[in-house]
Amino acid sequence: MKIKLKSVFYSLIFTCCFLLVPSPSSGSPEIKGPEVKLQNNEIYVTTSFLPDENYIQELRNGITKELRFYIDLFKVWKIWPDEFVLGESFVRTLECDPVKMEYIATSSNRNTIIEKRFKSFESMVKWAVSIDNLKFTSTQELEPGSYFVRVTVESKIRKLPPVIGYFLIFLPENEFKIKKDSFLFIKRDKR
Repeated sequence: MKIKLKSVFYSLIFTCCFLLVPSPSSGSPEIKGPEVKLQNNEIYVTTSFLPDENYIQELRNGITKELRFYIDLFKVWKIWPDEFVLGESFVRTLECDPVKMEYIATSSNRNTIIEKRFKSFESMVKWAVSIDNLKFTSTQELEPGSYFVRVTVESKIRKLPPVIGYFLIFLPENEFKIKKDSFLFIKRDKR
């Protein structure tokens, strides 16, 4: 009886673990890059986001999605934690009307708002999930040292009123939030 109870217990634990681990076929969103290019005393950043199939399917079905890109520059210290130097953020909103076959994407940052209409769903997604050769900052403004660029992409689930968010703190605000760092690059002292 004791051995039978143990085997039932272990099979129950195995089943729970199997159900809680996500399947590899579902795919998870990921960041491609970031690639950092130093040219003419300027830092250029190129990156893109690869959404998972569920995200694309919800967008195709007409659910409006909002992607937030955060591009941050960090200075590396040997003893202390990495130091945030500066950052840039973009909000990309994607709207798809499957009945009218309309595809609209909006990109906004501190200074500009760009709204584009697309003829195909694929071209809208391709434009919205990539940032090409963003002129980030001048290397002349940086102190000598090692640096890297971190790209963070997040998607909000829903916009809750702030009061409700305070009471329902167990509800997640993000559908996902992922980040990836570039390679290290060195700013040398000019002498």
